[in-house]
Amino acid sequence: MINDPDLLAVEKLYTIKEAVADRVEMHRNIGEQRSQWNSMLLTSINGIILAAATMVGVAATSGDSVLGLKMCSTLLYLAATGMLIIMNKIQPSQLAEEQRKATRLFQDLYNQIETTLSIGHPSAIDVNEAMTKVLALDKAYPLPLLGVMLEKFPSSVEPAVWWPQQRRRQPKRVSNNGNDWNRKLEEEMKKIMGVLGRKDQEEYIRLGKKALKLNKFLAISGPLLTGLAAIGSAFVDSSPSHGSWAAMLGIVGGALASVVNTIEHGGQVGMVFEMYRSNAGFFEYMQESIESNLTETGRRENGELFEMKMALKLGRSLSDLRNLAAAATSSKAEDVDEFASKLF
Repeated sequence: MINDPDLLAVEKLYTIKEAVADRVEMHRNIGEQRSQWNSMLLTSINGIILAAATMVGVAATSGDSVLGLKMCSTLLYLAATGMLIIMNKIQPSQLAEEQRKATRLFQDLYNQIETTLSIGHPSAIDVNEAMTKVLALDKAYPLPLLGVMLEKFPSSVEPAVWWPQQRRRQPKRVSNNGNDWNRKLEEEMKKIMGVLGRKDQEEYIRLGKKALKLNKFLAISGPLLTGLAAIGSAFVDSSPSHGSWAAMLGIVGGALASVVNTIEHGGQVGMVFEMYRSNAGFFEYMQESIESNLTETGRRENGELFEMKMALKLGRSLSDLRNLAAAATSSKAEDVDEFASKLF
C-alpha cells in the first residue's frame, strides 16, 4: 500500500503514461486504416463509374437489345451515388489527418510526462494536468464515427482546440526580477502574440475557408453527376429523339463524376482543410500560452526557457525572434509583412 503522496503521484503518472502510449498506438493504427479507406474507396468508386459509362457507350452504339446493359449501368451509377454520398459525408482523408494529428499530440504528451518523471518530483497537480490533457485530446479527436465524429462541413471555420480550457486565475503581483522575466521580454512576447493572431492564424483560417468551400462544392457535384448519369443511362435507346442525349448524359456525367471524385479524394481536399484548421489551432494555442504567462504571473514558466520554446516552435533562432518583435515595435503592427512561423 502506498502512503507517500509523492510515490502515489509517480504511480498515477506512470498509469497515465501507459494509457497515453496505448492511445498513440490506437490513433496511429486507425489513421493508417482510414487512409487506406480513402485509397480503396476512390479506386473502387471510379472503377464502378467508368464501367457504367462504358456500358452506356456500348448500349448507345449497339443495334441489339440493350436492356441488360441499361439496367446494369443504371444500377452501377446508383450504387456509385450512394457510396459517394457516404464517402463525402465521412471524408476518409480528413479522418486520417485527424488521427495523424492526434498521434503527434499524444506522443508529445507522452514525452512531457516522461520529462516530468525524469527531472522532477511529480505532485498531484502534475497528475491532474496530465489527466485533463488526455481527456481534452480524447474530446478533440474522437475515434468513433457515429455520434461524436467531428463536423466535416461546419458553417464557420474555427481553429482546432485540443488543450484544456482552464478558468483564468487572477494575476498576482510578483517581482519582475524573478523567474528570468523582465519588461523587455514581456513586450517582446506581446508583439509576437500580436503577429501570430494578425498574420499566421488569420492566414490559415482564410485558407481553411477556401478549402471548405471547394470541398463542399466537390462533395455535392460528385453524387449529382452520378445521379444524372444514372437517369441518362436509364433512357438510352428509349426513343430516337432522346436516346442520343441520354447516352451523352450517361457518358459525360460519369466521366465528370470520376474527375470530381479524383480531385476531391485523390487530392485529399478534406485533409487539406483539417491541416489548415489544425495549424490555426496551433497558433491559437501559442497565443494562449503567451497570454497565460503574461497574466498569470504566479505560475509563469522560466522566461529564458519560455522564449527558447517559442523560438523553436516557430522555427526561428532567439535573435531572429527578437528581430521580429523589434520589427513589430518599430512599425505599425498592421504593416508587418513577415509571418511569425517559418515552419509552415
